[in-house]
Amino acid sequence: MTIIVALLVFGVIVLFHEFGHFIIAKASGVKVHEFAIGMGPKIASIQGKETLYSIRILPIGGYVKMLGENEESDDERSFGNKSIFKRISIIAAGPIMNFILAVIIFAVIFMSTGTPSTTVKEAMEGYPAQQAGIMQGDKIVEIEGEKISEWSDITSRIGPSAGEELEISIERDGNLLQKVVVPEEEDGRGMIGIVPGNEKNIFYSLKYSVQRTLWILSQMIGFLVSLIGGKAASSEVVGPVGIINVVGEAAKIGLLNVLSLAAVISINLGLLNLLPIPALDGSRILFLIVELIRGKKLDQEKEGFIHFIGFAILIAFMIFITYKDVIQLLKDK
Repeated sequence: MTIIVALLVFGVIVLFHEFGHFIIAKASGVKVHEFAIGMGPKIASIQGKETLYSIRILPIGGYVKMLGENEESDDERSFGNKSIFKRISIIAAGPIMNFILAVIIFAVIFMSTGTPSTTVKEAMEGYPAQQAGIMQGDKIVEIEGEKISEWSDITSRIGPSAGEELEISIERDGNLLQKVVVPEEEDGRGMIGIVPGNEKNIFYSLKYSVQRTLWILSQMIGFLVSLIGGKAASSEVVGPVGIINVVGEAAKIGLLNVLSLAAVISINLGLLNLLPIPALDGSRILFLIVELIRGKKLDQEKEGFIHFIGFAILIAFMIFITYKDVIQLLKDK
């Protein structure tokens, strides 16, 4: 079951990534020979009007094979004959789709669980809110005359105000009431001791999902910087086996945990693909930027050789990480 769930997660993430390349290539007028999910020998395929749609046996990636991508072609529908900006957009579309997928997944999660609202679910015992007479069901509408429309407005206003008197306007049974609260300092921030109720709102779900995606992305970038700078341990990096194990653990808890993990993996894939490492999308974008600066195309054979070397190094690195994952898994058992 762990393997099945992991394959589904990887399959959807790779599908979105390659679909990004595919749809922008089509929109840019590039002829696509094949849209493949997986690598290695073909196990199933459907021939479209001009594109072969295939599933391949090794679930370690996928690809979109475009005319003129790795060879010279005079065809006007060749990838190499499109403008640099169109080529960059085609390549960048894969990672961007991974970020979009994460936003969609988080939006589904927030629509299922709800997002924090401005209505009080609980006024905690002994905290300033309860002492001021704020009750369950009260809706906070203003703090110090500032309109409150969402939960983040409350936290951003109360957080820096420890020890200060705040006039809070609440709505209760259709009546507007004024309460004076003095936030207590806790973990360096002001707290009044209220638990928000949840509401299922598509607008706020999308907003929070974008914020969550950007926050996770920033954390990943920070970790990469620390890793490069030697401030983070390489033992924190896991490969396919480690990820499959984590997916299996998440599946035991529930679907929402699997979805949340899938969103994180999708963000991770999008970010890694944007790194300027040969064979990844980031390096191909870098080569196109160099071409833009030079004003002429790079030698395709030389560029292809660099990507080949990069791919070989990535495969070797994946084998090493997989070996490390298996050893760690055996130790944990």
